Amino acid sequence: MTRDQPMLSFEVIHSDGNARTARLLTPHGQVNTPAFMPVGTAGSVKGVAPDRLRESGAQMILGNTYHLMLRPGAAVVEQLGGLHAMMAWEKPILTDSGGYQVFSLSHRRTIDEDGVVFRSHIDGARVRLTPESCMSIQRSLGADVIMQLDECPPGCADRREVQAAVRRSAEWARRCKQAWIDAGCLSAGGNYQALFGIQQGGSSVDLRGESSSRLVELDLPGYAIGGLSVGEGHEAMCDVLAATSDQLPADRPRYLMGVGEPRDMLAAVACGVDMFDCVLPTRNGRNAQAFTWQGRLRLRNARWISDRSPIDEGCDCYACRNFSRGTMRHLFLAGEMLAPTLVSVHNLHFFSQFMSEIRNAISRGELAKRSRAWQDALYARNDCENADDCD
Repeated sequence: MTRDQPMLSFEVIHSDGNARTARLLTPHGQVNTPAFMPVGTAGSVKGVAPDRLRESGAQMILGNTYHLMLRPGAAVVEQLGGLHAMMAWEKPILTDSGGYQVFSLSHRRTIDEDGVVFRSHIDGARVRLTPESCMSIQRSLGADVIMQLDECPPGCADRREVQAAVRRSAEWARRCKQAWIDAGCLSAGGNYQALFGIQQGGSSVDLRGESSSRLVELDLPGYAIGGLSVGEGHEAMCDVLAATSDQLPADRPRYLMGVGEPRDMLAAVACGVDMFDCVLPTRNGRNAQAFTWQGRLRLRNARWISDRSPIDEGCDCYACRNFSRGTMRHLFLAGEMLAPTLVSVHNLHFFSQFMSEIRNAISRGELAKRSRAWQDALYARNDCENADDCD
């Protein structure tokens, strides 16, 4: 490893039980945690320009190795100056390894001890992803944080299948670390990259412990909790998170992958998780669902036809400063492209503000009290705004 390169550093600032605020320093800047990362799977956060993304308060965003490997290809991204230049994003980036696609594209892949063969969802071509090629691709992409290749079993998997995924993922983590070290822990552009291992184990606390033990032996810069939000349910997730707080090192960042439901994030933060990503803000935005501090609004509903109030009265995002609920409803019903962009911008702003409020609550030692109040407000609506059949 080239020691004169800027390294990843992680400093805990405040604690409130197991919850903590921290500063994560990367070659492309600082991230204040707990933090939510918007998802830019194919090199773009869908429908949201980088200036609006910055204005929303986003500190770090996510790209995906599998999708960028297929299109435009890792070599092309490198020729375009790396993912930061391609996305016009000067702040930190994390790239997922493609391990989630082992789960989500299970009908299009075969897996063995060496790696995974996918049938491309674009043209049906066979593409192989191994721990070594995963590291090479992410080196070309140039992200600040890169993820090991892992196997993510579904929530309904039996114990034997989960145990096999734990052991295979641990071996792949070892191979990823070796490839990372062989590359000097540097991107193709010469910046330090921090490799995170991924804990698996489904809903089994003992298998989670086995996975953690194998990963901690590798002494990696950070650790992720994978294999949740795949059908196991909120209570099972909470049980896993409570156990995980003692299974992963307290002096390294902890990243809960693919989780963005507010109540899930609150539970995870209380268990010591620092980083999150999810498509929820933008996917829901494209489907006319807005997050507010009083619950979710479905903006296609007829009740908003002439409503001149913003999406959320207390929000100062671009959408709320300039557009009303009635206008938003019209734009969605007219099929205007602007509508999903505006609600995505609002939702990303809400998620950034939500994480900022969480950090403030931790610093004041008030997370438990504030969490109860937030959940009461965020999940209290059970009327027409949240019904699917109100139009």
